[in-house]
Amino acid sequence: AIEDGMTMPDLIRRLRSGSQAPINLTFNNIRTMESLAGRLSSQLMADSTSILNVLNDTSVAASYGFNEQTFGAMFIPNTYEVYWDTSIESLINRMKKEYDAFWNTDRRAQAEKIGLTPLEVTTLASIVEEEATYADEYPIVAGLYINRLNRGMRLEADPTVKFAVGDASLRRILFKHLEVESPYNTYKVDRLPPGPIRIPSTSAINATLSPAQHNYIFMCAKDDLSGRHNFAVTHAEHARNARAYQRALNERGIY
Repeated sequence: AIEDGMTMPDLIRRLRSGSQAPINLTFNNIRTMESLAGRLSSQLMADSTSILNVLNDTSVAASYGFNEQTFGAMFIPNTYEVYWDTSIESLINRMKKEYDAFWNTDRRAQAEKIGLTPLEVTTLASIVEEEATYADEYPIVAGLYINRLNRGMRLEADPTVKFAVGDASLRRILFKHLEVESPYNTYKVDRLPPGPIRIPSTSAINATLSPAQHNYIFMCAKDDLSGRHNFAVTHAEHARNARAYQRALNERGIY
């Protein structure tokens, strides 16, 4: 790394010696492996194509105990000190160590308490983060989904439908979207999808591990389109909230 105030002789000595200062590698708000590869390549020497090839290599995922659907769960968003020329293989090995450190005894005990494995927690947290625009709703949404799981209800989570149809920008979920056949469409499948629908933040994971205690099993976006939700215990109450929201979408020409 070239530092402010470094003279040409200093630079030459550094290049000759091969020494380098570590950099802070940061990644967060990642939806896809393509996005992760792009984020990493913007901070490391390796290019995005070579990084993505490794990330998409199922044998690499399998060597760490994951598969194509679950590999993203191993990458815990944070800031890590690495060297600019760190290889993607070395970085992935580092990420596995960070994953194991994150999933310590306490977090594993919390996961067991709510009846989920660490991977299932990560998967649910990814849905929570996609559903809730505001972090203060994470524990409420997590608690709602866990209530549904405990009652044997399908999650019926709209973010999983968006993932299934491949369009995260959908502003209105239509009946045709709900009918898409996909292991990620939680209107069609029981329990959780086969893996996370994004790389969830640590705040979403921690909120899922410590869900709010309540009786809500329904939620609907508020009709002010603020990104916040109305939560409900009964279907009748939820139906009223849903009608208000649909009316708001109609008034704004969102079809």
